[in-house]
Amino acid sequence: MKTTLLSPVLRSILVLAGVAVGLAGCQLPDISSRNTSVFIEPSTDTRLGQAVQRQAAAHPGKSGIFSLQDGQDSFAARMLLAQAAERSLDVQYYIWHTDISGSLLLTALKRAADRGVRVRLLLDDINTKGLDSLLAELDGHPNVELRLYNPFKRPHRIFGYMFDFGRINRRMHNKSFTADSQATVVGGRNIADQYFGAATDRDFIDLDVLAVGPIAEDVSRDFDRYWASESAYPADLILKRDDDKDPAQHVSAVASMETTAAAEPYLRAVKDRPFVTKLVSGDLALEWVPTRLISDNPAKTLGTAEKGTLFWPQLIEAMGPPQHDVDMVSPYFVPTEVAVESFRKMTQRGVEVRVLTNSFAATDAAIVHSGYSKWRKRLLTDGVKLYEMKRTAGINRTEAHLAGSGSSQASLHAKTFSVDGQRVFIGSLNFDPRSAFLNTELGVVIHSAPLAKSIEAALAAKGPEGAYQVRLENGGLKWIERVDGNEVIHLKEPGTSAYSRCKIWFFSLLPIDWLL
Repeated sequence: MKTTLLSPVLRSILVLAGVAVGLAGCQLPDISSRNTSVFIEPSTDTRLGQAVQRQAAAHPGKSGIFSLQDGQDSFAARMLLAQAAERSLDVQYYIWHTDISGSLLLTALKRAADRGVRVRLLLDDINTKGLDSLLAELDGHPNVELRLYNPFKRPHRIFGYMFDFGRINRRMHNKSFTADSQATVVGGRNIADQYFGAATDRDFIDLDVLAVGPIAEDVSRDFDRYWASESAYPADLILKRDDDKDPAQHVSAVASMETTAAAEPYLRAVKDRPFVTKLVSGDLALEWVPTRLISDNPAKTLGTAEKGTLFWPQLIEAMGPPQHDVDMVSPYFVPTEVAVESFRKMTQRGVEVRVLTNSFAATDAAIVHSGYSKWRKRLLTDGVKLYEMKRTAGINRTEAHLAGSGSSQASLHAKTFSVDGQRVFIGSLNFDPRSAFLNTELGVVIHSAPLAKSIEAALAAKGPEGAYQVRLENGGLKWIERVDGNEVIHLKEPGTSAYSRCKIWFFSLLPIDWLL
């Protein structure tokens, strides 16, 4: 092969040019002159407003709560709020897929805008790949405002990871869907079929609440904080349209999804679950209780938020010190040294601490499991009771889910915990360093003994049949499975092979917990 002195010079030039292009690709547009709208004050001029204000007047200082544990219920609640909205829809999500559920909900937003409702949609940009033309068309609607949170510079997203990883690694994990500043859905679900129990490969077991009254206005005000933050960019400054297609094709293609056979169970679920109709008539069985919104300061995305404005200090203060018991459900459970020490102090005071998380076989993030597994012996030694949800295909969608037949693997995705059977947290927060230090999160603390007892009951139900109880014996771990009332003891982690156990061990040695 012929070589010359010019070859390495050319290679260096090309590398430098690539770096320059990459750095240029990371520069985001100036947003200092953008216009920023604010939430529309709650009013009795709407049907929702009349119903909510009438009921709230009988429960001063309290909010009405309706638990959405079933995926069908949660999907229907969002659709019905979009259909009932008369003045505004403020919608904030980490993931929004254009599958059946995502397409139906996008269509519902557009139809609300068509009838004069102001729609503000704030999406984290990490999951919008391939959606630019669709979102651009939606943003072009006169009643729709769309912003992308902490966006990538188009068209070369890869350069964001290469040259701007510190910023790109911080994401908006918040989830809320608010109509007329009167009613809101908050919790752990993103917008995708797998969160509503209709995916063919994996369904997520999750938890949301429908909330009305003062808490809905609090969510609206918090939405404004993120909407006006330095990380929220008007979509028209970021999105890249596909010039080879008629723009109208994108939204119309999404809207056509509702005419397919696959959409029929979703639409039937909306008809069968008239939450908003009952809410408007005053017949919805709401629990009126003290409720507090907990939300990160959006400056966390820039790394400039003061410690007291972050999620965990607020949550600890709102929940109060436990006296008797803590029941925690977290799909991604990666405790830090500080958290483990906190658990130890609780158990030493006689507080019973129980944790339900995914087993290796059930998780959709195997590397995260390594961040949890290295703490198991320490937690068990300190008196924490650990349960790991089994991999199961036992969810029959014919009875409980949106799809028509069959079942898929179930994976835990709910993020909730209760304290002393009185106070409950439900939201987007995972118990891991990423949620604590990198992502922004949102949730509610609810003072409700019935709701706390339902979470305790769910945890107890998973213990006997749906989960392995992990125990420490003679310095080794064993997993207790209960089948038809009998105990089956596993001395090796269920669902793992020698190879996967080796990987779990190797990744547990790496200092990457902050990335998980």
